[in-house]
Amino acid sequence: MTQTLAESGADARPSAPEKGGGSGYLRFVLRRLGTSLITLFGITVVSFGLGVLVPLRPETANLSQQALANPEAVAAFREKFGLDQPIWEQYLRYLGGLFQGDLGISQQTGQPIAADLAKYAPATLELVITATLLTVILGVLFGTIAAYMRNRWPDHLARIVSLIGVSLPTYWIALVGSTIFFRQLDWLPGSGRLSATITPPPTVTGFMTVDSLLAGNGAAFGSALSHLVLPAAVLALSNLGMVLRFTRSAVIDGLNTDAVKAAHAKGLPGSRVLIRYAVRSASSPIITVTALSFGFLLAATVYVEQIFSWGGIGQYAYRSATNLDVTAITGISVVIAVIFLAVNFIADLLSSAFDPRIRLQ
Repeated sequence: MTQTLAESGADARPSAPEKGGGSGYLRFVLRRLGTSLITLFGITVVSFGLGVLVPLRPETANLSQQALANPEAVAAFREKFGLDQPIWEQYLRYLGGLFQGDLGISQQTGQPIAADLAKYAPATLELVITATLLTVILGVLFGTIAAYMRNRWPDHLARIVSLIGVSLPTYWIALVGSTIFFRQLDWLPGSGRLSATITPPPTVTGFMTVDSLLAGNGAAFGSALSHLVLPAAVLALSNLGMVLRFTRSAVIDGLNTDAVKAAHAKGLPGSRVLIRYAVRSASSPIITVTALSFGFLLAATVYVEQIFSWGGIGQYAYRSATNLDVTAITGISVVIAVIFLAVNFIADLLSSAFDPRIRLQ
């Protein structure tokens, strides 16, 4: 018996880490980077190809009728933006510029697209980060409650909220929200980032709320916060259903694990078991859906920013599309793709750190 106990004790001892674990993790990181670069290359091909396939010519949207009647003006416009070159040459020229951080020149503003995006990016990031925080906090909270109280009224209520968020288009939610809370109730501002009577704070981060706090301007902070509430809430509601459903499913799977059953058998409190075991085991899917949520919200800003006159990348993208600014549309697509890929790459690293079931060997 002593020998049996000794053998079982030896078996229970944690095994030494396998050699090459660090190199295995490095291979995983390099593999993910390689996949991201290939995906990014495909996005540039698709974005540029869709721009070329647009049936209307860019000069039609950007030149006046008088200039369109002048062949020399049309030729000068096409030569300025490289539209007179073969398609493959246009793409290679654009791809070479990307490696140097050059996204081209916007046909609607006449400025480098990189400079335009740097100008509009803080407004969009402030909106998307706020909406993502709201989405994740509410989605994880309600999803966890729905999983813990499965098939009871909180679960049914969460399913209704999830169905509404998934089914309704973002632009419709924005229009209804603006009509109710701005036009009818007058509770919240309906457009812009700051009231016209408020002096904007000095630009430090580009986030109006943060810059107002750094400047110690309480009036500007209150105005910026009130302007942020409605568009951020609209974005959060449009994506809340996805996070809620993913969280509910992941926590239910966690509640059915052997570790949770053993914890219940030991008599541990239900709330402790829920947070320490079930939610922890669901951390990897929650991190993944958070990254997806950020990307979806970044794309949905096109509608929200236009309706609320937010003045970010979304509104810039809308104007570029309506003016057939092909170069700007391609540049915006590439930048959003880079942000989305970077967020997903970080989410993969966090998932491997938080989820003990993931072994990158």
